[in-house]
Amino acid sequence: MNNSKNVGNYIFGKGAIKELPKLLEAKRENGYILYFIDHYFQNRDLEIELKDGDEVFYVDTTDEPKTEDIDRFRDRVLELQKGIPNAIVSIGGGATLDTGKAVSNLLTNGGKAEDYQGWDLVKLAGVYKIGVPTVSGTGAEASRTCVMTNSKSGLKLGMNSDFTIYDQLILDPSLTKSVPKEQYFYTGMDTYIHCIESLNGRYRNAIGDAYSQQAIELVREVFHSEDMMSDENREKMMVASYLGGCAIANSFVGVVHPFSAGLSVVLGTHHCIGNCITMNAMEEFYPKEYLEFLEMAEKQGIEVPKGITKDLDDEVYQKLYNSTVIHSKPLSNALGDDFEQILDFKKVKEIFQKM
Repeated sequence: MNNSKNVGNYIFGKGAIKELPKLLEAKRENGYILYFIDHYFQNRDLEIELKDGDEVFYVDTTDEPKTEDIDRFRDRVLELQKGIPNAIVSIGGGATLDTGKAVSNLLTNGGKAEDYQGWDLVKLAGVYKIGVPTVSGTGAEASRTCVMTNSKSGLKLGMNSDFTIYDQLILDPSLTKSVPKEQYFYTGMDTYIHCIESLNGRYRNAIGDAYSQQAIELVREVFHSEDMMSDENREKMMVASYLGGCAIANSFVGVVHPFSAGLSVVLGTHHCIGNCITMNAMEEFYPKEYLEFLEMAEKQGIEVPKGITKDLDDEVYQKLYNSTVIHSKPLSNALGDDFEQILDFKKVKEIFQKM
């Protein structure tokens, strides 16, 4: 049995970001606040109140987080010679939220980010942290992991630990209003995908199932509607994202995420669009969900990219294979302990060629 942990506190609702100063009051004494903010907001007003001594690091989310990126952020904090911050506030999408979680862990545990890629390797509580998502779907605000790619090993894996979970969330759906339509769909679909993977896996429990089922219903309501980005639907999607993150904290993903990770490591494809590209090749493994995915994309006028693996040579396919089958936990969750017999090189290449 797992001893599960969820986010300690959250504030939900339009304008909730205005509550941030109150939450930080008690954390400012004899110290400073460190902000990680998506670079999208560098020249935009977020209506946050910075105090003297606070530090702001903008996270370039052009590429997804790498272990060396996390190490560099840690080094920048130490170079300030101001000690460890009293709190970390992360404002942005999944990449920014994951960066804040990872740096929080690294500041108190020492070593390098790559040392903690895996399950329950983080031994000490990190810096107190507040997450403020500005796009909905990854579940990073609620999950117990922060995903990074190790460029040397080719491993895309997170710091899976109870210490990774945010202490406080601010869930303000007004912050998602400016998200581009395609990104809104791809990111929202991440919730749908990791929940259907969870429900089709071996490692299930009643609580994880309940989170997944409710998250999927909300996603369906949003993506089968006429206006997926209405105020009401952005609220629903933010709730779905949170519930989806809680769901995956109580279970495992399946076939989609390992193949998406392969695309990310080898071709540099971003996670959420990578999941959607992978879904185009998942009819064999998730037939009903594959058809519903296509239906929702068509309803919202989204053309998921195709042909990105065209004209690759076997050397690249070998890298894709290696970066996929290394994810044994989700693949065994979906296909059983003999998943490597099912997903031999020929089969994996065939799947990638459908993308």
